[in-house]
Amino acid sequence: MKREILVSASPQESWVALKEDDRLVELMYDRPDQGRLVGDIFLGHVEAVLPGIQAAFVNIGTDKAGFLHASDLDYDEEDEDNGDNGGRRKNRKEVPIQDVIKQGQQVLVQVTKEPIGTKGPRLTTQISMPGRFLVFMPSSSHVGVSRKIEERGERSRLRKLAKEIVPKGSGGVIVRTVGEELNRNTFEKEFKRLHQGWEEIQKRAETAEAPALVHREAKLISGVIRDLFSHKFDSLTVDNPEIHSEITAYLKHVDPDLLGRLELYTDPLPLFDKHGIEEEIYLGFQKQVTLPSGGYIVIEPTEALVSIDVNTGRYTGKKRKDPEHTILKTNLDAAREIAKQLRLRDIGGIVVCDFIDMESQKNRDRVLHELRSHLGRDRARTKAFEVSDLGLVEMTRQRVRPSLFQALTETCTHCGGAGRVYSPATVVRRVERSLDRVAAEGREKRILVRLHPEVALQILEQEADFLPSIRKRTSMKIQLLDDPLMRQDEYRLLAGPAETDVTEKYVTG
Repeated sequence: MKREILVSASPQESWVALKEDDRLVELMYDRPDQGRLVGDIFLGHVEAVLPGIQAAFVNIGTDKAGFLHASDLDYDEEDEDNGDNGGRRKNRKEVPIQDVIKQGQQVLVQVTKEPIGTKGPRLTTQISMPGRFLVFMPSSSHVGVSRKIEERGERSRLRKLAKEIVPKGSGGVIVRTVGEELNRNTFEKEFKRLHQGWEEIQKRAETAEAPALVHREAKLISGVIRDLFSHKFDSLTVDNPEIHSEITAYLKHVDPDLLGRLELYTDPLPLFDKHGIEEEIYLGFQKQVTLPSGGYIVIEPTEALVSIDVNTGRYTGKKRKDPEHTILKTNLDAAREIAKQLRLRDIGGIVVCDFIDMESQKNRDRVLHELRSHLGRDRARTKAFEVSDLGLVEMTRQRVRPSLFQALTETCTHCGGAGRVYSPATVVRRVERSLDRVAAEGREKRILVRLHPEVALQILEQEADFLPSIRKRTSMKIQLLDDPLMRQDEYRLLAGPAETDVTEKYVTG
């Protein structure tokens, strides 16, 4: 399988796209204004302890207090295998939370889930510090190896190596998937670096006053290079020279053999346009997704869960006298597409898939096997249950942050909250990419951009260098004109002295 990583970065936002056999399978993005918290470590102030639900609310300086459950308190455990990022023992006995922490206490916590909707961030006192090859867990004595390293002899070697190198009482470690064939020298260096990092965090916490940030996790691009980029990827293409230089320096230090797979993209056509990523982002916001067979699925996010409905559409099959065959074909297509869309849209939580009813248990099993097989490629933890008599499959997918749809949109005030529109910050980025397309074609010298006043205000108040920067980069005369009659997520591109409307030519979606 051909696997690629594409990185498109600017001071305003960063995007990472993962492709498998030339198909987009995963999208990640970050903006400075998003305030990503997962992995950050805080000295928090316990505001309330609620024995009834075995939880506490901890002030870490965010708008909403963090949620700390008894199951996320410090624990130690015997040696056992685990995944890349650790986990809790299912059968361990939990200590009542009121016996461990008290109101007014200061506590060191790490964010495991972003604030989503009305909920504050999810917290844990089980601190873990990921490196490229290891995850260091200061409060545990656990030694484990990623389940994705399947060869028994290699697993045994890595566990033995970990036990020899990690001093007793100094913490636990998990060898990550990229740590396969790790040698002793690399292991010792990484463990020493992570252990020193933990000591520095403790020192900062000793002198800090809650609530206070004491350690910030690596941001999107750094985290992706650390966690994902390995010999399992054929290439890593970056369109930003500064980011390219940073990655080059990092790879020279940790894995020089990967330098040959790193490429700086310099074409005038935007990187994501060349690979069709911009269109995929737009399609990722559509409720209906067409299947190869002609059927389709409908994805409906709600507050409690995400429902996915499967329909045959115009597909009737070649064997018109065998509707079960037609239904099976549609359901198999849907199973593959559902797994892809969950990953692509970063949908988490409870998902209910309404497959078309099948009479044959054998066919139900085939559809479930197909779904589970494709979910196995997902980095997020997923679990799909048996097909019910109604053709429903209930499943869960690890939710760490809001979905791409939630993150890039906001509630639409024009429809009373029934729908969503692009936020002003997102519209500005779309305008920027459209202007880059105009410049790449090289036909226009002057562009007037008509947009909603809220978007114009975003540029004037939050991004004062937007116009000077893009004028310099594109060598075009660019002007903005606010128009209150336009929708917030709408804009028009008018070219030349005659102000010819060229929007459809350069705007995707």
